[in-house]
Amino acid sequence: MEASNNLKIYTRRKGAALGDLYGIFFEDLNHAADGGLYAELVQNRSFEFDPVDKEEYHALTAWEKVERGDGRAQLTVETGSPLHPNNPHYAVITIEQAGEGVGLSNAGFNTGIPVREGEAYRFAVYARRNASFDEPVVLSIEDSAGKTACRAEITVAGSEWQLYQAELTAEFTAFDCRLVLLTGGTGRLELDLVSLFPAETFNSRPNGLRRDIAGMLAGLKPKFMRFPGGCLVHDGSLNPDDRDSMYRWKNTLGDISARPPRRNNWRYNQTLGLGYYEYFQFCEDIGAKPIPVLPGGYDPHHQRMVPLDELGPWIQDALDLIEFARGDASTPWGAVRAGMGHPEPFGLEYVGIGNEEVGEPFFERYPYFHRAIKAQYPDIKVINSSGPFAAGGEYERGWASAREHQSDLVDEHFYQSPEWFLANVRRYAGFDADGPKVFLGEYATWGNTYYNALAEAAFMTGMERSAHAVGLACYAPMLCNVDYVNWKPNLIWFNNHEVYGTANYYVQQLFMHHQGDYLLEMEASGFKPVAGREPEPITGTLMLQADGNRVCYRDIVLTNRETGEVTELAGEVRLTDMPEDRENGTAVKEQIIGLCAAGSYTLKLKAVKLAGSRGFGIVFGLQDEQNKLLWEIGGWQNQDTILQSVINGRGSCLTQSLFSVETGREYELVLEVDGREIKAYIDGTEVNQAEDKQPAAETLYYSSSIEEATGDVIVKAVNVQETPVVSRLELPDLPEGSLSIEVHSLSGHQLEDENGFAEPQKIYPQVSGFTAGENAFTYEFPQHSVTVFLIRAE
Repeated sequence: MEASNNLKIYTRRKGAALGDLYGIFFEDLNHAADGGLYAELVQNRSFEFDPVDKEEYHALTAWEKVERGDGRAQLTVETGSPLHPNNPHYAVITIEQAGEGVGLSNAGFNTGIPVREGEAYRFAVYARRNASFDEPVVLSIEDSAGKTACRAEITVAGSEWQLYQAELTAEFTAFDCRLVLLTGGTGRLELDLVSLFPAETFNSRPNGLRRDIAGMLAGLKPKFMRFPGGCLVHDGSLNPDDRDSMYRWKNTLGDISARPPRRNNWRYNQTLGLGYYEYFQFCEDIGAKPIPVLPGGYDPHHQRMVPLDELGPWIQDALDLIEFARGDASTPWGAVRAGMGHPEPFGLEYVGIGNEEVGEPFFERYPYFHRAIKAQYPDIKVINSSGPFAAGGEYERGWASAREHQSDLVDEHFYQSPEWFLANVRRYAGFDADGPKVFLGEYATWGNTYYNALAEAAFMTGMERSAHAVGLACYAPMLCNVDYVNWKPNLIWFNNHEVYGTANYYVQQLFMHHQGDYLLEMEASGFKPVAGREPEPITGTLMLQADGNRVCYRDIVLTNRETGEVTELAGEVRLTDMPEDRENGTAVKEQIIGLCAAGSYTLKLKAVKLAGSRGFGIVFGLQDEQNKLLWEIGGWQNQDTILQSVINGRGSCLTQSLFSVETGREYELVLEVDGREIKAYIDGTEVNQAEDKQPAAETLYYSSSIEEATGDVIVKAVNVQETPVVSRLELPDLPEGSLSIEVHSLSGHQLEDENGFAEPQKIYPQVSGFTAGENAFTYEFPQHSVTVFLIRAE
């Protein structure tokens, strides 16, 4: 093979430290905790489901009354004398006629409770009864046909709450079972906290985690884990005792019978069985540094905020958390941790304040947390927020706050198209090495195909080469139960008995396993620009929209700035998309107003919202429904003005600023397009500015590092092209002699390929190796490939 492309890796020229660059992010959405990582098999185990969590929920969700033979009973839920006031509901079975047994059953999650032949399951329940104390309670796990997989008995021998336990071993494998509890006799049998766990959890922890899912996370070898979110951190009531409160870490401690149920903002219930103690314990088990995220006293979803003079308890919560993690057993919160079974500190280096924060109220409150933490724990790295957008007013506000208050890191979040990621591989190259570091706390391309994974791998080489500015990064979301999807894409998918990693997972695994400790200087020569079309100006159809509202546009004028031609497109356009319009079929959501072929133009119009919650939509550069640009004014919760690019149906927010549209007020809207540069004005004020970059594929995306413990030189290369790339790699600083090269690669897949339950490792890294007789070698990087070399001098 002849190579005109050359890469030199200088092993004696170390660059920035890579530190804790790659980690994972656990957020409780998609039933990632209950019905997911948390190994509890019983759904609604404490009868605490409530419509506050989800409209159709009730105290007996997932439970059914069981009457066998001529048995008759009443199944009710009461609150008069609970096991614990934090969990006031409990089930009551009033036996009217014993028959062959009366009681209740639980459906579990997904298709049911899964059991495997020969495996053990640990049952526990708090129970009491007022009669028939010698009558056994028979518990069994039965499949959907009624066949019993395992069975045990307990005897509820008193009228006070008492914990009863049993172990069952399955006689066959089934994934559609239910847990059945039956009794006879007379009187009332009362039950609470009905629990069933696999006997074997990850690391054999009680109240533990699913081995398969936890094993997938451990298999990444992450440097850190960010938890517990995510939007559930700051979306909720300010009162920690409210059912719909923000996620407050102290609610998650102690015995599970005392942990209060909470609404998850993704519209389901949280038992909090997987709480802060379990998070820290899991981080310890997998060797990941914990990065807890705490609310900053502001809910941007509902604009609820703690008065500045009442922030004291919130700040103390942050300080107490650090003590819980780092304090010895003689400290108040260290003693709490020790009492839960962990006398030695967990350790803590990072704390995040806020999540995807937008709006001045958060940034007014952040400094109070920052100063208090630094005063007591100066070595803790405090993480600020720059919102859920890659650019714009709130993004810049977050970075300005971080610089002003000397935050250690800034949490950036964005979900974009693969094309956006490829166009922005060098996003962080020009960032300041001396300022706050980037924590890319949530990122993903829209999809779990091989193409998505390739684009992310290319972007990750750019992050590594910008390690002077990028401190931490983690893909998101991480986990999704296939039957409870709130969001996609996701790194790992599972059901009640299977789990698989996506192509994105295996890219993350390659980069985490082979991160290295320091960048190495690289020199490229002979790489020719990839042939491709020149960036084209934004042209195409113009269209106006309504979304959940009623709007009127008028005086719509298009000016061709290349020729000076002025065209009146429409006098007035009325659109309606109210809920009643959708119901009766009279919605008129959009209207095409013209076609623009010019490379530089201005669209000017007036707009008024007549009714509804949202604002205005202007589509431009429309090629088809899957490829267009959009200026959305008063979009999400009527808070934003954004410019968005859509490629092949996958959107990228180019920039965002705060803006709310008032009903009945007329606005003058001006959109300027020049090539691929876009500016947007409302009433004469510039509100958005962006460049819609088109990806220009590089011959190879690459990075190099050294692992100090082994001396391995690590080279990563990503080829996103349709053709192989032949390159010569030289390591002139190594002593003369042969090289041993271990190769980890992803290649040979169609861009649309995905892993799934049927083919969980369709896309999976392959390992090979070769030797080279000198300090150089030539390699053909296959088309559409990710390649990692571990190079050792022999």
